[in-house]
Amino acid sequence: MKLLGLYRHAKSGWADPRARDFDRPLSERGRKGAAAMGRHIRDFGALWGVRWDRIAASPAVRCAETIELGYQAIGETYSVNWDRRIYLASSATLLDLLQEQEGDPASLLMVGHNPGLEDLIFDLVPDDGTCPLRDIVEDKFPTAAFAVLELDVEQWSDAAPGCARLVHLTRPRDLDPALGPEPVD
Repeated sequence: MKLLGLYRHAKSGWADPRARDFDRPLSERGRKGAAAMGRHIRDFGALWGVRWDRIAASPAVRCAETIELGYQAIGETYSVNWDRRIYLASSATLLDLLQEQEGDPASLLMVGHNPGLEDLIFDLVPDDGTCPLRDIVEDKFPTAAFAVLELDVEQWSDAAPGCARLVHLTRPRDLDPALGPEPVD
């Protein structure tokens, strides 16, 4: 079995409308969400006995800031494999990246973007009505959401559609309602 964590970058902003999408920084709410989720991911690891063997992330500014603020919140740092292919990747590209993992780590945390991360969940976790967490993701996999999948494979190269169970899902609003969607008037 392999353990896959999927972490969507925190809420970004458009303060500079001339900035490239790749260069968008986090908004203030995103900064708070990244810190809260960093602590949650640390606590999840302690509770489940997981230390992420590898972290692979998009080098987009909003992903880098999400990781950095999480590190600051927990007072630790980890080595990150920055991979440009994760930036706005499709589910198929992300699956290819999983299958290419060298050294066969037991656990991998991937930090990236939607719709790729959400679609990867849909591809890996069967839509058979037995997973209420998948139903929540179908509604929305919001910014700074963290999902954990157990892949029923011996090696990452064996990862394929339908091989996983979604065993954990936390959204920022689950930790603090103020980090949830802004109210609609």
